Amino acid sequence: MIPAQSLATLDTVVSLKKSDRMPVLFLGHGSPMNAIGDNAYLRSWQALGAEFGSKVPRPQLILCISAHWLTEGWWLTGMAQPKTIHDFGGFPQELFDQQYPAPGDMAAAQAISQAVRQRASAPLGLDMTEWGLDHGSWAVLKPMFPEADIPVIQLSMDYSRAPEDHYALARQLKALRQRGVLVVGSGNIVHNLPQMQRGAAAHQAYDWALEFDQITGGLVQQGNLDALQNFLKLGQVAKMAHPTHEHYLPLLYAAGAADAGEPMRFFNTSFQGGSISMRSVVWG
Repeated sequence: MIPAQSLATLDTVVSLKKSDRMPVLFLGHGSPMNAIGDNAYLRSWQALGAEFGSKVPRPQLILCISAHWLTEGWWLTGMAQPKTIHDFGGFPQELFDQQYPAPGDMAAAQAISQAVRQRASAPLGLDMTEWGLDHGSWAVLKPMFPEADIPVIQLSMDYSRAPEDHYALARQLKALRQRGVLVVGSGNIVHNLPQMQRGAAAHQAYDWALEFDQITGGLVQQGNLDALQNFLKLGQVAKMAHPTHEHYLPLLYAAGAADAGEPMRFFNTSFQGGSISMRSVVWG
C-alpha cells in the first residue's frame, strides 16, 4: 500500500481533490490504423472521452501503461514534454504524421516514483530523455482527449518479471484514482500477429481466441480480478492467444487498480484479423 505521506505529497504536486475518484480503463488498441480515418474503434474512444467532464470529472493526470514499452525494471516518463513515438513500420505516411503533444508532469512523476514501489522497495525509475508516448498510448488518448491538455505519464513494464509481480505493483495504483489520476492500460486480451487473417470480419475469430477472450472476460465480469494473473496456467490456449504476453500485461495493471465489486462494462467486444481481441473494459 502507498504510504500516506507519499499520497499527501502527490496531492500537493498535482493539486487534486480526494473526491475526484477516476474510473479505470483497459483499452484494446489493435492495429495502429485504428487511430486514423473513420472506424468503429476510433468512434468508441471519442465517445468514451466525451464522458469525461459530463458523467465524470475530467482527469487531472493520466497514467498510461502500454504494451509497447518494455524495460529492465519499471520506469516512468519524467520529461516535461514527452515526444510522440511512431514505433511501427509499413504504414501510410498519415500515421507517421500523427502527433500528440500532451505535456508530461515532472513533479508528479517524481511523486509517483516514490509512492509506488517495486517489490524490492526501490522507487520506480525516471526516464527524462529516452521514451515518450508510444502508439499504445497516443493512439487511444488522442481520440479521447484531442486537446492534448491533460498531462500524461507513461509507466513501462519489466517483461522479465512474473505476471504476479506486475499485478502486485498495479495494486498500488488504486490509491492514485482518488487523486484524480486516470489509469489506462492499453494492450489486447488476445494478441497473435502471426495468425492474423486480414480479411476476417469483426465477428470472426479462431476457436482458441474466442476461448481465451471468453475466459478472461468471464473473470472480469465476475469480479475475480486476482485470477487474471494466472493466465499462463491455461496452457496451450494461453500460448496461442499470446505467443508473447506483453499485450496482456496492461490488463493486469488496469485490473489491479480496480475494485473487484465495482461496476464495470465491456465495449468493443469484437476481433481484428481473427486473432486480436479488441475487448475493452471500464471500471467505476
